Amino acid sequence: MGMGMLCAVSFNRYGRLYYLDPGGLQIAVGDRVLVPTDDGTEVAECVWAPQWVSEDTDGFPKVAGLADDADLRRDDLLRRRKAEAKVAAKRLIREHQLPMKVVAVDHVIESGGTGTGGSRTTIYFTAPHRVDFRSLVRDLGATLHCRVELRQLSARDSARVQGGIGSCGRDLCCATFLTDFEPVTIRMAKDQDLPLNPLRISGACGRLMCCLKYEHPLYQQFQATAPAVGTRVSTPEGDGRVVAHSVPRDAVVVRMDADGSRCSCSRASVCGPRQQHDERYAD
Repeated sequence: MGMGMLCAVSFNRYGRLYYLDPGGLQIAVGDRVLVPTDDGTEVAECVWAPQWVSEDTDGFPKVAGLADDADLRRDDLLRRRKAEAKVAAKRLIREHQLPMKVVAVDHVIESGGTGTGGSRTTIYFTAPHRVDFRSLVRDLGATLHCRVELRQLSARDSARVQGGIGSCGRDLCCATFLTDFEPVTIRMAKDQDLPLNPLRISGACGRLMCCLKYEHPLYQQFQATAPAVGTRVSTPEGDGRVVAHSVPRDAVVVRMDADGSRCSCSRASVCGPRQQHDERYAD
């Protein structure tokens, strides 16, 4: 197992942590460092000093260096432009009476740009349906004096951008490690005997939780090989009838013929032909 050094940085106070390889740099908590992104390097604050970790760090991006005064001035300009764009976008959306909600703002200063002519602002928003925002873009461009792009996000993408805490108490999967959204269906919740209450199985985005998909193959495999509810089976405890499944424990619950008691038996220890589901014996 390889070892390496990692540090953690954040672009916003109390914001999401990003882990990087310090690349031999002496970095202390509170230092401003340069982080490589798709749009060039950006300034972030070190919140966790470099330390040895037991995992291989080859796949982590490397810190591009310590931020100097010019980098800090550029970062300050960037933050001001983002704040201005957010305020202007919200005001103009109200004036145009559009059903849009601003989720995030991104501002890129082109190489050598001064923050005005050579820059681009991207405004991410959500809306209940497709919105004609052509006149809004014109007004925003005239107000901000730069090229403006508007991008509509789905509910799931919006949750990914904003981040948050799921009902499990952990950071949202989409905001941490999920790279692609895969379809999640109500059938997956039914197969796992979960309550079909939308409040219990919906994520921060209001859609079905992505984690419903994680264990679904296990339930499918179990149902394909375990005797169905209502089936007569033989167990080490005696003969009986299957009355329930316990998939996480890889077991079936059997009501014994001898005394009517219930017994939890591992799937491997239960023998019996798979028969058609018998509603009369289903609990």
